[in-house]
Amino acid sequence: MKQTVLTGIKPTGEIHLGNYIGAIKPALELAKKNDYHTAYFVADYHALTKFHNAEEFKRLSYGIAATWIALGLDPTKAIFYRQSDVPEIFELNWILACFTSKGLMNRAHAYKALVDQNHQNDNDQDFGVNMGLFTYPILMAADILLFQSDIVPVGKDQVQHVEIARDIAESFNHVYGETFKLPTYQIQEDTAVLPGLDGRKMSKSYNNTIPLFVEPRQLQKLINKIQTDSLPPEAPKDPDTSNLFLLYKEFASPSEVQEMRERYLTGIGWGEAKKELFQVINKFIQEPREKYNELMASPEQLDEILLEGAKKAREVCIPLLKEVKRKVGFTI
Repeated sequence: MKQTVLTGIKPTGEIHLGNYIGAIKPALELAKKNDYHTAYFVADYHALTKFHNAEEFKRLSYGIAATWIALGLDPTKAIFYRQSDVPEIFELNWILACFTSKGLMNRAHAYKALVDQNHQNDNDQDFGVNMGLFTYPILMAADILLFQSDIVPVGKDQVQHVEIARDIAESFNHVYGETFKLPTYQIQEDTAVLPGLDGRKMSKSYNNTIPLFVEPRQLQKLINKIQTDSLPPEAPKDPDTSNLFLLYKEFASPSEVQEMRERYLTGIGWGEAKKELFQVINKFIQEPREKYNELMASPEQLDEILLEGAKKAREVCIPLLKEVKRKVGFTI
């Protein structure tokens, strides 16, 4: 039997290279294989935990959808939907919440990080914590479990959410018998923490990202800002510790990667390395950028695609939700 792969992205900012390399690229590679059923979604409800600008929220949601399609996702061959168009997810969310301990939510990384930040700033420990953020992992569990997902491609910082989904599934299964599959996560170890412009993890919260579909001139400016060491151009450089090379190999061909590796080992100036990085990224993104801009100018087309995807998603998840409700004791 084919395994089910599920991936979702929150519309909380512009899609950047870290999103592409850490989540979108590996998910699309799995979609090319005949061994899997694939499901991709715009995690718009998740974004409400901290994003409350209606017009920008809508624009970013469309942006996630346009990104997937521009990068090669075929909506006719995968389930591609907007989270908010599948009400069964939110019904299951409540059911799962009733099988989730507060202690488990207390240990969730996002909540703990905010609590730690509040302690450092001498604030009440729950200052700025809304219940959406606190229970975020339960909604993510509903996303995963309702589709009986086998594999969830995630960034390293999202592994805990898949583990929490497993814990919640096991709690339900223990009471009502085998119902939910126990999902596993999949990460690319060599790109688990992609560095941003300042060397820290590429993240919107650090304001150190390189947007995926930025215009060429801006792309060049951002690449030029990537921090490097002070080695002179003629000095040999280790490609395996270079942030520039880490990015380069994700967009270049195998032969280009090997040639660039040799240039690092024999000596290449950082300015030249940045120029080469710009060229491979811009070449790769040129056609997807055009498709992205075309789709963003036609939100009606995106709505049509997403609503059709929601129909397919509901065909998959309604039977499971009915089984869950029957086991709990609801009249179906």
